[in-house]
Amino acid sequence: MKTAHCVPVVMYHHISPEIGPITTSPQNFDAQMKGLVDAGYSTLSCDEFADFLAGKSTPPKSVLLTFDDGYLDNWVHAHPILKKYGLRASMFVVTGLIGDGPLRPCAEQEGMTLPRLPSHLECRALWTAGSTDSAMLRWSEIQAMRAAGTFEFHCHTYTHTRWDLVSKTREECLAHMRHEFEASHALLKEHLGGVSQHFCWPQGYFADDYVNLAHEFGYRYLYTTQAHGQNLCAKNSAHIYRLAVKNRGARWFLLRIWIASHPVVGPLYNKWRSWKRELRG
Repeated sequence: MKTAHCVPVVMYHHISPEIGPITTSPQNFDAQMKGLVDAGYSTLSCDEFADFLAGKSTPPKSVLLTFDDGYLDNWVHAHPILKKYGLRASMFVVTGLIGDGPLRPCAEQEGMTLPRLPSHLECRALWTAGSTDSAMLRWSEIQAMRAAGTFEFHCHTYTHTRWDLVSKTREECLAHMRHEFEASHALLKEHLGGVSQHFCWPQGYFADDYVNLAHEFGYRYLYTTQAHGQNLCAKNSAHIYRLAVKNRGARWFLLRIWIASHPVVGPLYNKWRSWKRELRG
């Protein structure tokens, strides 16, 4: 039986009609997911992805879909589209921004008025103002998506703060990060019954002491925002590459996944992109 050479891990944030950075429209997301199904791709769980890294047989056309932060639009638009195509994804949630309350309408409910979805910049302003409910998921919605099998949920810290940028010393920075892990663990255990071994770095920042701290808290699979590398069998599970998805249709999406996973084209493309980045300084 053939097995995957490489499993691309793709990164989403918003699925929303609101135009903005790191936002994919519901129409393009639907086209991308239909493209995966039509092309014969399998969407993996994080544990199945971990099995691939450990050397277990994995379908050649496999992909891991990930979402960061935990925005309300993931419930309103991403969840119904994943359900429509029988696909699944993994979400890294900023646990301190998730609220309580009843389910809000989502796009699969005909005749219901959908909640207004803030743009990405509005969401960040609401974070700063401490008024996150109109931007972020509620635990009830997380539990509903989990029960439907469209999403599984993992840790993305408690506040999403870059403590390395605001701490006076490295010791202070690490103390804050320790609290991020402890507070997130408590909420995930309270609302979901446990914590996985999968963790995503806020804003993509990490260093050796961060990695050591994550390992101390039981996180073995550490997800970055770095795109120019391949996730291969037996490679470092503490450095997982993810490629950001653009607001484009299925043709671009499938080509990007093919490039990312190809044993020859992928490394050449990554070298070219890294070279271009070096030229830009």
